[in-house]
Amino acid sequence: MPERRRSWWGWGWADEALTGDSAAKLATAVAAALGAEVEPRPAPDLGDLDLAPPRLTPPAGLADICSSDVYDRSGHTYGKSFRDVVRGFHADLPHPPDLVAFPRDEADVVDLLQWCTDTNAAVVPYGGGSSVVGGVDGGGDWATDFDGVVSVDLTRLDRVLDIDRASRAARIQAGALGPVLEEQLRPHDLTLRHYPQSFQFSTLGGWLATRSGGHYATNWTHIDDFVESMRVVTPSGISESRRLPGSGAGPSPDRMFLGSEGTLGIITEAWMRLQDRPTFRASAAVRFSSLAAGVAAARAVAQAGLFPTNCRLLDAGEARASAGVDDGSAVLVLGFESADHPLDAWIGRAVECCADHGGETPEGIKVSAKPDEQREGTADAWRSAFLRAPYGRDAMVALGCVAETFETAVTWSGFDALHQGVTGAVERALKEVCGGGRITCRFTHVHPDGPAPYFTVLAPSRHGSQLAQWAEVKTAAADAILANGGTITHHHAVGRDHRPWYDRQRPVPFALALSAAKHALDPAGMLNPGVLIG
Repeated sequence: MPERRRSWWGWGWADEALTGDSAAKLATAVAAALGAEVEPRPAPDLGDLDLAPPRLTPPAGLADICSSDVYDRSGHTYGKSFRDVVRGFHADLPHPPDLVAFPRDEADVVDLLQWCTDTNAAVVPYGGGSSVVGGVDGGGDWATDFDGVVSVDLTRLDRVLDIDRASRAARIQAGALGPVLEEQLRPHDLTLRHYPQSFQFSTLGGWLATRSGGHYATNWTHIDDFVESMRVVTPSGISESRRLPGSGAGPSPDRMFLGSEGTLGIITEAWMRLQDRPTFRASAAVRFSSLAAGVAAARAVAQAGLFPTNCRLLDAGEARASAGVDDGSAVLVLGFESADHPLDAWIGRAVECCADHGGETPEGIKVSAKPDEQREGTADAWRSAFLRAPYGRDAMVALGCVAETFETAVTWSGFDALHQGVTGAVERALKEVCGGGRITCRFTHVHPDGPAPYFTVLAPSRHGSQLAQWAEVKTAAADAILANGGTITHHHAVGRDHRPWYDRQRPVPFALALSAAKHALDPAGMLNPGVLIG
């Protein structure tokens, strides 16, 4: 059988893309929803690409791990942001990486960095390539400062190296994709339990480098919460932090590399805190007559100390599109899980908090002690739609639409102003730029002091105009987020797409300190140029 391959221009597996009847049905539904015509176009053919020839030739000692193959170079040119996918779909790849390197171990990473330093080549660390913020571009205007660009794909560093069962932790190589990592932990009845939407196509190192937000909507919301220690290769040497459950010994070295997005070093492995695999689960989908009531209920649950695994609020538009709820209700999807105790009291109290704000549970509460039990209902419909959403986004690109998401975090006291400010600014931009469109909102995570709102935009456009229109809408949204007290990103990372707003958000003394760290660790500025710094 032929090897299953990732899409070189879009999301996920090439054989799972929406095609045929599915694509035709989507086109009809989108045209009806937007009240505008769409123009379906076929996906690009790899054989039609005419990439610029590579400018680099690897030395004999690295030749076996370097590729100049068209599939590898095209697939590592971009990540999976809307801008990336549009450019890939239209075969617009003027600056592919010259080489793609697949190191087999940390020694290969060290040798690659040394060679790239000697040859004035830039290095773009690459995990699963799922960045939605321009974090792994294989080339661009910045590439003219270098004599070549090497994309360093870490996915061959994919082993769980050690397990400390007593401390419930494991030493894991950074290139392990989500499913690969969990497969190795399963025989030990352990789990990292970090499931971002990109789980299938993202790596531990990528999660760490971008401060990924995962499965837990409360409490352990970011990958940061699971780190015991990290090992990072930099052009100035290897940094390895001491493995500890906690420490007050000065600023944390791990915190410096968490969220560094490959610009300070290449993460090669980490000791990660694990959990026993859950055996008890409980869930409920609570409906509210208004978004405001749902927001109040989500805050009550977040501040009650219950720490649900799932606490995701969908506005009426999200509930209709993602969960099949078409009565105008906002929906709060609640979920609890535990490896230790039944959850009846926890889910019951959370539903009581919702009822205090007018919430109703027409499907009741579902409790299970069977870890693999499949349940039907609103929560499961939402989960399925959530995981398939990136494939749908690619299909929107093929229709000539603008389809984008952006997320933030804000205090509970600031949410109303932010929600109104962002939706108002985006609706105005959509009307002026695209002639219409829609914006919906959900909470992906909730903290005791505030939610993480996640906005989805869909608008009519046309091939050739998508990126210009996207840029105007994106700018309106990002400006409104900062103007109303939000962060430019809660868990998607900064990349190149968010860099202008990140520069405005961070304090000047911190920016100076970050630049100094960059110079100390990467004196030639070769690591992921243009991301965060420079």
